[in-house]
Amino acid sequence: MKLSTKYAAVIELIDQANAADPTTIEYQGESYPKEVLYAQRHLAWVLCLQPDAAECLRIAAKTQHICRWESPRSNYPMNRLGYLKWREDLKRFHAERAGELMATAGYEAESIERVQSLNLKKGIKTDTDCQTLEDALCLSFLELGFDDLITKYAEAKVLGILQKTAVKMSAAGRALIGSIEFSEPGQQILAQI
Repeated sequence: MKLSTKYAAVIELIDQANAADPTTIEYQGESYPKEVLYAQRHLAWVLCLQPDAAECLRIAAKTQHICRWESPRSNYPMNRLGYLKWREDLKRFHAERAGELMATAGYEAESIERVQSLNLKKGIKTDTDCQTLEDALCLSFLELGFDDLITKYAEAKVLGILQKTAVKMSAAGRALIGSIEFSEPGQQILAQI
């Protein structure tokens, strides 16, 4: 698939924005700003699921966590309602930032609206691209964040989170879970679902 020059420009803008993430994480022996790595892995999983993914889906994958550190969870009440409000606000924040960067790169309103719709997860079970994006996000979480979750919470809570994650995924997405290399504790918890 031939990608446009606008696509190359917006990806560069996204990567520049995410490079400012003050949190770094290790992945396969290298250190990355956290959101740079998450954006890379979101896109990689999207391309595993849809090798010919359209530009809008690719951009949505790269912007799904864009500059997430600017809206920390700690700014919200530490309860279920606070968590849900934070998640909704993040979706809008990511969609707005994606739109700004796309406009800077020269995208027209229709493409911007499509990416924003994907960022907002409209049509999660009816829109194939939206479901692909959700699958990619879940796979990235399992690949990059699952072991951190295991160290923070009791096994029963982690198992509950894992079950909720699996329910959000399509059969194609769940089939890719087996391609992730999990730690021994992660394998033990996965074996329970």
